[in-house]
This record gives sequence, structure tokens and C-alpha cells, in this order.
Amino acid sequence: MPAPRGHSHRTSLPLSSGSTSLAVRNVDADPADPVETWPYEALVTAIERGSVHEWSRIVAAIRRDPWGDVARSVDDYLRDADRSGVAELLRRAVSNSRAAAEDADRAAVAARISELIGASGLTAARFAAQLGTSASRLSTYATGKVMPSAALLMRMERLVTAMSDRPAERPSRSSR
Repeated sequence: MPAPRGHSHRTSLPLSSGSTSLAVRNVDADPADPVETWPYEALVTAIERGSVHEWSRIVAAIRRDPWGDVARSVDDYLRDADRSGVAELLRRAVSNSRAAAEDADRAAVAARISELIGASGLTAARFAAQLGTSASRLSTYATGKVMPSAALLMRMERLVTAMSDRPAERPSRSSR
């Protein structure tokens, strides 16, 4: 039976050996729940007194959402932690997970720009000119080397929408 609110109780986080457990005091947490549901105190206890099992669960949560609650809580913890041991590994996990997410976002933006160029029906050079940029700059956006501003990305979207809203040009009678 759970302890009434405001009363001290203890819950345990299972360690990798399965036979021992990590005691966490004054926390409403079920160790079987996803790490994302653990309160800060349970997360700190798992970092400080846990094992590879708990740390790998924490890292997996960070990888799932590099700017989410778990990553931010780990960031908070790491501000005061030393730069050795598991703290340094968690720092790297947060940093690497965020870099990977940014790379994925960059690739998705580049893919969307390539889609927009294709959907416009224009050559890349003409598409770039319609946007007020150069073909070489557009190429850097389409390859992901450079990220366009949000305003430019919106301009690309509007251009393609405008192009698709135009009625198809019909050949004149004299050209038949």
C-alpha cells in the first residue's frame, strides 16, 4: 500500500544483478516504469548509486528525447557533478544525443528542400532566383551543408504552393 502523501516511504530501483536493489527514499516511483516518469530524486539516486543497468536506461531515455525532461534533469544534476566517472559519460550521452538529433533535423530539412524544388516544376536555378538567392546557395540548403532561415523555408513553401495553385498553361492554337 502506498504511503500517504507527505509521509516518508521507500521504493527500490532494481539493479542489474536482479538480486539487489537501490533504495530511493521519499519518492513515489515504480522502478518498472519508464525512466521518463521517475522523479528527479530517483534519477539522481540511479546516477549516483546505480549500475550500468540504470545508466543505460537513462541514456536510452536521453536518446529518445535529447531535450526532454530526463535530459534536462541530467543536465541539472551535471552542473554540480564532478567531471569523472558516470557523470562524464552522461555528459557525453546528452551531447552526442543532441548532436545526432540535430543531424537528423538537418537531413530532414535538406530532404524537404529537395522535395520542394522537385514539386515546383522549376529548375533549381529558377527556383533559387524566384526565392531571391543563388543556385549555389540553394544547393547548400538542399545538401544540408547550410540551414536556411525559417523565413526562407516558409518562402520556399509559399512558392511551391503558388506554383501548384496556378492553372496549367495550355498550348495556344497557333502552336498546335
